[in-house]
Amino acid sequence: MAEYERHTHEFPPLYNSDSRILILGSFPSVRSREQKFYYGHPQNRFWKILAALTREPFPETIQQKRELTARYGIALWDVIESCDIIGSSDSSIRNVVPTDLPLILDACPIRAIYTNGQLAGRLYRKYQYPVTGRENIGLPSTSPANAAWSLERLIGQWKVILEDH
Repeated sequence: MAEYERHTHEFPPLYNSDSRILILGSFPSVRSREQKFYYGHPQNRFWKILAALTREPFPETIQQKRELTARYGIALWDVIESCDIIGSSDSSIRNVVPTDLPLILDACPIRAIYTNGQLAGRLYRKYQYPVTGRENIGLPSTSPANAAWSLERLIGQWKVILEDH
């Protein structure tokens, strides 16, 4: 049986001075922690959704992913800086230390904050909203664990990130 391990977010937030949209996950999966980059599990649909929404080719490399987010003013980070977790199981997360969101919010003209999945939204409201005072817009998780949502249905919900921004 898997046991809890303490993990700290090991890669920096992805943003630049032109970032207008902030997308927050909960905490990196095992695959993302290994790659030291966002949405690293091959079955996670985040990059497929972003490519579809922007009508850009699917970004294969981390550099292509960096360039795609930069072109559209998208910043990426997570709500959690460190926690106890079993593998990649969001439902096992405990003993949360939140990330320092003002690091991005003070450096960028962020117009909207989106959370990827219900847990990220709950954790944002619990730990981040009291600090930032800024509402988040919750979106359905792009995780393969969210099998009830088809790629097409996710794209339909996620299109809001590029509207009016």
